[in-house]
Amino acid sequence: MVTSSDTQAQPTSPTLLRGTPVVPGVAHGPALVARGEVSPEAIAAYGVGSFADAEAALAAYDEAAAAVSEGFSRKAAKASGAAAQVLTASAGLATDKGLRGAVRKQLRAGDDLLSSVHAAVEQFVGIFTGMGGLMAERVTDLRDIERRVVAHVVGEPEPGVPVPDVPSVLVAEDLAPADTAGLDPAVVVGLVTERGGPTSHTAIIARQLGIPCIVGTAGILAVPGGTRLLVDGTAGTVEVEPDEASAEERVRTDREARAALATWSGPGRTAEGTPVKILANVADGESARTSAQAPVEGVGLFRTELCFLNRKEEPSVEEQAEIYGEVLAAFSGDKQYVVVRTLDAGSDKPVAFATHEGEENPALGVRGLRLSFSNPALLDRQLDGIAAAAQQTGTETWVMAPMVATVAEAEEFATKVRARGLKAGVMVEVPSAALLAHRMLEVVDFLSIGTNDLTQYTMAADRMATDLAHLTDPWQPAVLQLIAITAEAGRQAGKPVGVCGEAAADPLLACALVGMGITSLSMAAAAVRPVGARLATVGMQACEDAAEAALAASDPMAARAAVLEVLGG
Repeated sequence: MVTSSDTQAQPTSPTLLRGTPVVPGVAHGPALVARGEVSPEAIAAYGVGSFADAEAALAAYDEAAAAVSEGFSRKAAKASGAAAQVLTASAGLATDKGLRGAVRKQLRAGDDLLSSVHAAVEQFVGIFTGMGGLMAERVTDLRDIERRVVAHVVGEPEPGVPVPDVPSVLVAEDLAPADTAGLDPAVVVGLVTERGGPTSHTAIIARQLGIPCIVGTAGILAVPGGTRLLVDGTAGTVEVEPDEASAEERVRTDREARAALATWSGPGRTAEGTPVKILANVADGESARTSAQAPVEGVGLFRTELCFLNRKEEPSVEEQAEIYGEVLAAFSGDKQYVVVRTLDAGSDKPVAFATHEGEENPALGVRGLRLSFSNPALLDRQLDGIAAAAQQTGTETWVMAPMVATVAEAEEFATKVRARGLKAGVMVEVPSAALLAHRMLEVVDFLSIGTNDLTQYTMAADRMATDLAHLTDPWQPAVLQLIAITAEAGRQAGKPVGVCGEAAADPLLACALVGMGITSLSMAAAAVRPVGARLATVGMQACEDAAEAALAASDPMAARAAVLEVLGG
């Protein structure tokens, strides 16, 4: 018989929550729960406001929206890379004409200002959710904008993440780009969200900041603030009230391992010396110069559309050449090259002078290379600008098109690129491109796999749907099979096949990708050393064994576990 004193003497196992791991690392600290709502008392005190008419209320909305947009822009100016990109996009969304028009319509129908803002936002939330794909990612941004606008209207500070007094694990339903980009890794040691997927804005920015992160974690919001948490960003687990001594030991071991990674200086090699190009993802001259300081051999993805999100008019060929030249000049050394992606405008990255308005489903619509079908001169001028920049800088320049679905599209694009003396490739984001990779390589010089979109389109799963986060995981067997097919096509053709999606930044998955035959990995600068250092400890045979284990697994969790077993943790 067990007595009550015997029961008390028994150590209790900590509660274990599981989510989708997106940034590896171990963190331990008290939960800092971010609710991010405007004070209900302030909203109640404001009531319906006191405006002479609907136009006066609209003027108040315009003032608040402009202030919110300016706040995003200020934060974007202090950020770089992915953080700057998503903040700039949010700045534009805050003053979106369509959103303003919906607010005005509600005001003229007799609603008060706060009700009109809420109704307008919910209208667009419904539209974006129905579109799915990349547009659905903007739902978090929209609701964040609503909270910030309401705060300005009622005279409250904008909501956001509280600043912890001690190093803490930030817990939230989800985080808007402005909140994630402003995190200080010195005091926010881990990040766990209830919603979101592995390619959400939160995940991408957390990866750039190097904060261990798990998303799609059911039950995390039930944890009271101050509760001790142990976050394992590799396994995707959160231990609630873990054994303190054990937790601190795991954090210490992880810290030592990360310190060792920081000394890796490249170039990319497996343990026995098989070369693997480690490259950077960049958005502009500033991010290129920062990335050039990392041990990379060039750029695997230059996202040109991010240079033009706020442009209403198409820049001239000369101006484009100057913009592209800033990136190319940062990588003009021997054995370095830059892969330039032509405009991937459309869906969640509208560019005023290029994209179509009013599409019912932009994620499956006219985006990327498809913009050139009805406007070939747009692509021609961009290629002229890229060619001019390459000539001026002397940097080896490769050019690839996004959203290619057929061999004919690839061939026509390659002809235009080669006519300008540049190496031509296409992105593999559409499953048809992966299935036809061997034929694609008959007409192009290289392939680059964009795992974010490839995963979304393969699994027919919205990247922001928390309930589907397990489907939008690049470790999904179907996605890995398509990657393997593409890599094998490259091996047979003797042509390079790289990965430039977020999957390349996962040190564990990177080893399996190399085992499949991937020849280059492109990622945010913060991920370069962890990936390069991990590869340097693993032989090519082990990488191939890891690839086989991952491809044979039944689900993402089993795939991770199998690769960990092969590689020894």
